[in-house]
Amino acid sequence: MSQHPVSSSEPRPRRALICGIGGQDGAFLAALLHQKGYEVFGTSRDSASCNRDGLRRLGIEHEVQVLSMATNDFRSVMMTLSRVAPDEVYNLAGQTSVGLSFEQPVETIESISIGVLNLLEAIRFTGLPIRFYNAGSSECFGDTGDAAANEDTPFRPRSPYAVAKVCAHNLVNNYREAYNLHACTGILFNHESALRPRRFVTQKIVMGARDIAAGRLKQLTLGNLDIERDWGWAPDYVEAMWLMLQQARPQDFVIATGRTVSLAYFVERAFAQFGLDWRQHVRVDHSLLRPSDIRRGAGDPSRAVQQLQWAARHDVDHVIADMCRAARAADGTAAVGSDRPMKKPLHVEAA
Repeated sequence: MSQHPVSSSEPRPRRALICGIGGQDGAFLAALLHQKGYEVFGTSRDSASCNRDGLRRLGIEHEVQVLSMATNDFRSVMMTLSRVAPDEVYNLAGQTSVGLSFEQPVETIESISIGVLNLLEAIRFTGLPIRFYNAGSSECFGDTGDAAANEDTPFRPRSPYAVAKVCAHNLVNNYREAYNLHACTGILFNHESALRPRRFVTQKIVMGARDIAAGRLKQLTLGNLDIERDWGWAPDYVEAMWLMLQQARPQDFVIATGRTVSLAYFVERAFAQFGLDWRQHVRVDHSLLRPSDIRRGAGDPSRAVQQLQWAARHDVDHVIADMCRAARAADGTAAVGSDRPMKKPLHVEAA
């Protein structure tokens, strides 16, 4: 699409700006908003090199205008907000890897917390009636133990990534209270899909099982199989993001399925999808363990169920089955999670 200034005097549909549109959530959110009639803009540090694979695979690459914006550069953020004049801003930008945050803690803190601060300040300076969604993380809770975390559970971050997310969460709360901004954070537990790149353990497991079944790989190496997580379906979760910005009063929500299983369970079910016994093909390498890891992450989405009328439609078994179906479909065309386009748009059940 051509990039040109938009006249605010012209009647127009609602306009959304998705910061960090190149990832899994950005693509699914763009598809949802486009379906709802929004004019969708996305940002990437460099629009010319933005990863459009997710948009392409969902068949909406040409329905989204991608702009260059660096969230850690206040001037860049101000210029983008002034140009687009969005009704809603969804911040999905910043470093996304817990493991990488231990190796790049400074970049992680800056890309997440400073990025959120710049967006909040820019919204305040423009004076536009923008509704702001910030992508939080269940990593903020640390190890939840036997109790499922809700909005009142204290944060106990155990990684630089989680520390940065806690800082961003507190900034959103502060600006909401101090400046009356319509700003909120979605505290999302793990959510997956076939758009996940292979560096995420869920996709690594699915692709590994597929490649072993096809004879291309002999063994899959993983870290701690005893960790437990609440894994949901990404298209369900972007719907929750949108619902949060439709509320008259902004507030934070925990978004989860309410079901927690071990990584070993995920591995077993994924390998079973390809007719394999995972115990014959998986090796545990303790060098892959993180300096500090979360044993169990469990979420309580009761507030979202009651106030947003949102509930996860798909649990971990659906996630595993769908990711494995996509891996089979991609075999021989393009690898799931790669930068090469698939021959056909990815089919995803409607959220």
